Amino acid sequence: MTNLTKIITLILVGLSDHPPTMNGLFMLFLLIYLMTLITNLIIFFLVITDYHLHNPMYFFLSNLAFLDMSYSSVSGPRMLFDLVTKKRSISLPACTAQVFFYVYFACSELLLLSAMSYDRYIAICHPLHYKLIMSWKICSHLSVIIWVFGFIYSLVHTLCLLRLSFCGPNSIHSFFCDLPHLFQITCTDPTINIVVVFALGGSVALTAFLFTFLPYVRIFNTILHIQGKTGKLKAFSTCTSHLLVVFIFYGSTIFIYLVPTSTNMFGVNKLFSVIIALINPLFNPLIYSLRNNDLKAAFRRTLNP
Repeated sequence: MTNLTKIITLILVGLSDHPPTMNGLFMLFLLIYLMTLITNLIIFFLVITDYHLHNPMYFFLSNLAFLDMSYSSVSGPRMLFDLVTKKRSISLPACTAQVFFYVYFACSELLLLSAMSYDRYIAICHPLHYKLIMSWKICSHLSVIIWVFGFIYSLVHTLCLLRLSFCGPNSIHSFFCDLPHLFQITCTDPTINIVVVFALGGSVALTAFLFTFLPYVRIFNTILHIQGKTGKLKAFSTCTSHLLVVFIFYGSTIFIYLVPTSTNMFGVNKLFSVIIALINPLFNPLIYSLRNNDLKAAFRRTLNP
């Protein structure tokens, strides 16, 4: 039997080995990360403090802002640290923790986008019963379910990950730890883990996908029957912001997890990893804030009390 030495430290290859490029990337991603924190924190603060925004739509938006801050913080600080120190090594427990929080926040955001679709469906298709159906009790229960389910879902994948051993090579072709990257370098048969990812992950993703997009069939049909151009434009405006966020999230996620990874695809895969880990959390608040008059008005009221 071959003697295999277990690895306790992994190497994150990162985005570049060229020092001037690494310095440029550090400045760029530091700016992106700070902007992500600031913009999402502003939305979170406005929703909490401005009573004009105390409704289900902005309640879920505040959850999305908090998720985006947390999501970007899973990989952002670590990547910035590696770009500055050029250290790039990460312990196996730290890598496992990064996987847990990355999967946790990704799953929670997936479910939250579905809840936001349901909220838009009730608001547009059943406006007279909106306050009754989307009561604060229902919204808070939905929020708790999303966060708890995301935790359990991530915990299942993390516990399955603990069964794997790593004996070499120990290089991960990314700037953060994720399940597909670890499956590629394990010396344990990852078949069980892959089955769990496709069975459990596929079921959750398909359910979330249906609950996110099916309501829009009824929503668009209702919008087309709204009398008056102003009403139609307002309804379309609130829906297009949410749909744009959904398409960006689903598009980048599908590419990362469903497109086969090969040596020739490492560069493209890293690009989409940057999009989903760092760019998405910045796009979300920009999309909502730039297209939302209520948020703009709340921001002006905060600046000029």
